[in-house]
Amino acid sequence: MAQSFPVLLVRHAPVMVPEGVCYGRQDVALRPGWERVTSGLAVLAQGAVCRVLYTSPAARCQQMARKLAASTGMELRIDPRLAEMNFGEWEGRLWQDIDRGLLDAWAADPEGFVPPGGESGRALCHRVRAFWQEVQQASTPACVLSHGGPLRVLSALAAGTPPALLAPSMPQGFARLFMVGASADLTPETEEDAAPQSRRETGAPTGSKTSGSVTQRLSPVVPLWPRRHRPVPAEPALTFPKTDTGSILT
Repeated sequence: MAQSFPVLLVRHAPVMVPEGVCYGRQDVALRPGWERVTSGLAVLAQGAVCRVLYTSPAARCQQMARKLAASTGMELRIDPRLAEMNFGEWEGRLWQDIDRGLLDAWAADPEGFVPPGGESGRALCHRVRAFWQEVQQASTPACVLSHGGPLRVLSALAAGTPPALLAPSMPQGFARLFMVGASADLTPETEEDAAPQSRRETGAPTGSKTSGSVTQRLSPVVPLWPRRHRPVPAEPALTFPKTDTGSILT
């Protein structure tokens, strides 16, 4: 049985974005107080003995990652595969201004639909899965700082379940620790094995989950904000005609 190692999955701190705006690859500023989130993350990462810090290239992630690496001594690696989904021509627009027919098509086929000038959910899953296989192969205690979309896929892979593109995402400024089995066999999966589950209702379960011969031990999703400083709500609510589809956002 392969020896397990810790992987701390983290969503960046809350951002300053007007309510109801679509953003993915677009750079947006972190809310004031993000330093406290990073300090809380440093405690978790050191407790998990994380040695490598992988981050999305987005400014909202890199800003946190550089401060975190400096305070913990983790090796910083910027990986473009951890970028949020590319919404193309939708970036920066209000959801209510986007053609409803296109939104319905996306909700009906979150894996195959491609926003104009953007990328499909299937492409997102493909690049995130490739990143995850390398993490498993390295078997090094790691912290991964990313966005709602990639973390939805990573959380499922870490838990040994099929990715669910419409599952609830980890809130901004939260983290979850997984004990992951090192991969002894990285044989490419079949299309059927790799297909995400678009209509899964819940995220990764709490407790233990068996995947093959490896038991995945999961911790609860925990906030990185000190309680007295935690903003309410943690992130802007989305004014979006389809709640399930809106949950895909970073």
